[in-house]
Amino acid sequence: MSINLKKGQGISLKKAAPSLNAGFIGLGWDIKQQGGMDFDLDASVFMLGTNGKLISDQHFIFYNNLTSPDPDKSVKLMGDNRTGAGEGDDEVLIIDFRKIPADVVQIAIAVSIYEGEERKQNFGSVQNAFVRLVDVETKKEVLRYSLQQQFSTETALIMANVARENSEWRLNAIGDAYQGGLQTLLDRFQ
Repeated sequence: MSINLKKGQGISLKKAAPSLNAGFIGLGWDIKQQGGMDFDLDASVFMLGTNGKLISDQHFIFYNNLTSPDPDKSVKLMGDNRTGAGEGDDEVLIIDFRKIPADVVQIAIAVSIYEGEERKQNFGSVQNAFVRLVDVETKKEVLRYSLQQQFSTETALIMANVARENSEWRLNAIGDAYQGGLQTLLDRFQ
């Protein structure tokens, strides 16, 4: 049975799924009535060092850089869904926890609205947003965080992070939103 997290909660992945080696992280959302304009949300990943900053520009995973720079490509973004149409996961990441380089201590998982400021779009038009972790091997959902807050002016959102604590990984439900789109998140993590 899947574990449902609330904002601010976290859980050890070893406790939640002791045999988990690689995770399928699905991000999903629905768009409320949008007035005919395209509404494109993009997932992005920030692989951070002990200082809470990107290790390098290549450690920023997004629609123009789909894999992490390590030889094993431990983090992969599986493409860019430009409409969010349909049920279920809109964008997907695969993280192989066994292969993440030792200098990566945190992985922030974010969603931003492409050209949200220019198009006057924000997360007030987004509903049913969630992030979920599925065990790649068993295909079973381990945990889920469904966003409950409404953000009427923000265009970027940190949904969750995965943090290394000692030798274990922990997933934390964040749910923090920002104005300024993806650039604001880049400024925060660079």
